[in-house]
Amino acid sequence: MSAQLHTALLAAGIAGVLAFASVLGWVLKAKVAAGAPHAVIDNLNARVKAWWLMVVVLSLALLGGMTGVIILFAFASFIAFREYATIAPTRRGDHLALVLGFFAVIPVQYALVWMEWYGLYSIFIPVYGFLLMPMVAALRGDVPNFMQRTATLQWGLMICVFCISHVPALLTLRIPDYEERNAFLLVFLILIVQSSDVLQYVWGKTLGRRKIAPNVSPNKTVEGFLGGVASATLLGGALWWATPFTFWQATGMSLMITLAGFFGGLVMSAIKRDRGVKDYGQMIEGHGGVLDRIDSICFAAPFFFHLTRFFFTQ
Repeated sequence: MSAQLHTALLAAGIAGVLAFASVLGWVLKAKVAAGAPHAVIDNLNARVKAWWLMVVVLSLALLGGMTGVIILFAFASFIAFREYATIAPTRRGDHLALVLGFFAVIPVQYALVWMEWYGLYSIFIPVYGFLLMPMVAALRGDVPNFMQRTATLQWGLMICVFCISHVPALLTLRIPDYEERNAFLLVFLILIVQSSDVLQYVWGKTLGRRKIAPNVSPNKTVEGFLGGVASATLLGGALWWATPFTFWQATGMSLMITLAGFFGGLVMSAIKRDRGVKDYGQMIEGHGGVLDRIDSICFAAPFFFHLTRFFFTQ
């Protein structure tokens, strides 16, 4: 199947699903809620609107090729790290380290991905970024809670920059008989992870009874988790034709990234509970900040990238 046909089928499928979800949300709002506020239906409609926005933004970035995708995710990392730093327990002595994180570490990490320098971008933040920030912070002489503050900022770089940078890094992979189609890997990752999030919400609201971690994320249920992961895994298997994987490989990959995405959302919710906030930001109306929308992708992207690189590249 040609790359052009792949693109047309995926675009038509995604647009069709979103159009169906939009119509369904409108019908539910009119018939079930009778136009009145309804927590579940309103949340579902807000999620669909956020999806439309994400699809449009990602499509525009893909039109710009590798450079466009790099710019998009570098910007996403910048905003996500800013949201994270806003709720982090920092002090004046951390300000210079934060400046270097925003204006040195992020640009360098994404420049290395753009250069396809795997040997360096795969270790730049976990090694050099992790060493640089406490070195700079120590020079400021602000020692109260130094260990906690340093670890907090290092964790922020790992999640908001290092992990997210694995999404555009998918475009750098050299997969036999899959030339010029790597954009589908990126779409596959985001589609399956985000579908799992939405389907977990739908299954949870429909059949959810038993809470998984009520102190961390009260809305996550065993039934929602199982239903959402199973549904998104089957969706990934059904899309095997758009990937370099067989049906069973695509199904296995989908299961892995949905599980990673679930735990990513759980971990990032635990951070919010610890800091006493509902959302990381307010950039997306009704859905918090950028980090609230990509928390699952942060965890799923490195797993997906490295498994694909280790087993399917030359």
